This record gives sequence, C-alpha cells and structure tokens, in this order.
Amino acid sequence: MRHLMSPLDFSTDELERLFVLAGDIEKNMPKYAHVCDGKKLATCFYEPSTRTRLSFEAAMLNLGGNVLGFSEASSSSAAKGESVSDTIRVISCYADICAIRHPKEGAPMVAASRSGIPVINAGDGGHQHPTQTLTDLLTIRSLNGTLNNFTIGLCGDLKFGRTVHSLIRALLRYENINFVFISPDELKVPDYITNALDEKNASYKEVTKLEDVIGNLDILYMTRVQRERFFNEEDYIRLKDFYVLTKEKMALAKENMMVLHPLPRVNEISVEVDDDPRAMYFKQAQYGVYVRMALIMTLLGLAPDVLDKEA
Repeated sequence: MRHLMSPLDFSTDELERLFVLAGDIEKNMPKYAHVCDGKKLATCFYEPSTRTRLSFEAAMLNLGGNVLGFSEASSSSAAKGESVSDTIRVISCYADICAIRHPKEGAPMVAASRSGIPVINAGDGGHQHPTQTLTDLLTIRSLNGTLNNFTIGLCGDLKFGRTVHSLIRALLRYENINFVFISPDELKVPDYITNALDEKNASYKEVTKLEDVIGNLDILYMTRVQRERFFNEEDYIRLKDFYVLTKEKMALAKENMMVLHPLPRVNEISVEVDDDPRAMYFKQAQYGVYVRMALIMTLLGLAPDVLDKEA
C-alpha cells in the first residue's frame, strides 16, 4: 500500500508514467469509465475547498467509482473531538482510498500512519499540496512541451502558499529551471525553501516589482494572499492587493508566456486577463481532474493493468 504525502514521494520516472496516463485520459476519457467500478473514494475535508474536493470527486466518478465523505470539520465527528487517527481507521472500513485536507501541518501523515487504505494529502496547512503540484507539472508539461529549461516567476504569497512550496521542491528535480520570486518582504519565500535551492545550486532571485521581471518569464504563477493564514487582519488588508495582474502588465510579457494560478482567485488577476490566450488557469483546473484520475488508479494498483492492456 502506498500513500501520497508530498510530490517527492514519486520519482521523476514515476511522475512521467503518471503524466503519460493523464495524457491518455485526456484523449480517451471513455476508455477509463469503468476502471474503478465498485471502488469508493472518501473525501475528508477539514478545511473549505471547491476545486480540490470536487476534482477528486469528479475524477472518481469519471472512473466509475463512488464517493463519500464530508466537506468541513463541523459536519464530521471532529466536532465531537474525534482524532484524525480514529477517523481514518473508521473510514478504512468504508472506502478503498481517501483524500484528506486539514489545516494542521502533518495531519495527513498521521492519518496515513494509521490507515488501512491509501491516503492522499489534499493540502495540510501551509505545508504541502501535492496533487496541486502534480496538476501544475502536468499543465506545464502539456502546454510547454517539457519540464526542463524555462524561467518561472512565482508571485504573491510565497510565505504561506503551500502550492508554491510544493511546486518549487518538485521543479528542483528538473534541469535548468530559473526561479524568480516576486513578493513583498512580509511574504517572502521561507528559509527552508531557499536553503533547498542553495543546496541544489539552483538559479533564483527575489524581487518586489512584477513589472521589473515579467518580460523575462516563460511562466507566471500567480497566488492569492490567503486570509486564513494571517493572524492579523490589518496585515491581510494591507497586503491582499499588493499584486494585481492587468492587461497593461500582460503587454510587457512574452507573447507565449503562460499564466497559471492554483485558484481560487480573489483580486490578483483582473478578469480582463481571462480572455488573453496566455491565461491557462482554467485549463489548469481541468488538468487537475486528469492527473487525479491517474493518481487514483495508480494508488489502487489499477493503472498498470490499464496500461498493459493498451500496450
């Protein structure tokens, strides 16, 4: 039995296999409509979510499986004080695989250590969000043609943004990636990330103004400033609109620059940018379904059979 706690849990070869499968799903969705017949996915979300929870559920339904679970802690026995360990042991009796989101860092790891079924970390606090990272990597690979040789700018909340932290660590395993970190001083990327970059002798720089670097980027990864990670409302209000990507700023960018965003968007990308052909964030959300379908099959041990039949 295998779990997914971090994108680094899969080797680059295993990720490539996952992405090849996701690409085949995109082209041949009906072929996978009954792979998970009789299987059940439990979605245990102790924190609000739209895309992640619904994309997991859509992925399982697309595979012919069923879903059960809860969308907030208050609608589960956590409201009565039940531990994550006990919850997962019970859920292991009801489902074949579980996706868990929790505000406390490390909670999915605790669940995995007590689980009788594969557990997927669907986000733990400001720590990791591995399936969003798989989505990001698949999007870049599919639209850019490669996961090597590009300059990516990460803009916004780089301190608390778990999607950013996961993506940086994952991209460190690929060749010739240049990182540009764009944030106010209060939301700079944490030391443990820059230490990892230094250990790999990776190319990176930190700037404050998006306009100064947007023309050099192949990919711009925007993030929202997350109210739920702030202890002080005044700090959130002061920083929430620090970056807004507009049509005027897009005019400074390369004609083929790709704009990504893990969503939800608040104010950091103007709606006028949605019509720009370089805006890929809604397509990115669609890729999230394909990669989660591939992941569910892989963790349930069904993907090799499907691929072997196709071979």
